[in-house]
Amino acid sequence: MRTPPSLLSLTIDKAVLNLSHFSDLSPLPEHILLDLFLRTIKAGKLNEKVLKLFMATGKDEVLILIQTLNIKHILTPVLPTRCSEKF
Repeated sequence: MRTPPSLLSLTIDKAVLNLSHFSDLSPLPEHILLDLFLRTIKAGKLNEKVLKLFMATGKDEVLILIQTLNIKHILTPVLPTRCSEKF
C-alpha cells in the first residue's frame, strides 16, 4: 500500500501549478525553494518570468543550481524605435 503524500509535497505541487501568480519567493527556506525549482523543471513550467522569480531570491544554493544546470537568462535585444541620421 502506498503512503499518502505529505502536506508539504501537496503544497509544492500546487505552487508549481500557480507559480506565475507569485511575486516573491524569498521568504521560503532554501530546501523548499530547491524542491520547488526542481519540480518546476520536471513539470515543464520554467519560463523567463519564473526563472527571474527564482533568481530574485538571491539564495546561493538556488543560484548555484541554475548555474550548474547551465540555465541562462535570455536578454531580449531592444531595437531603437526611431533612427536618426547620425550614427
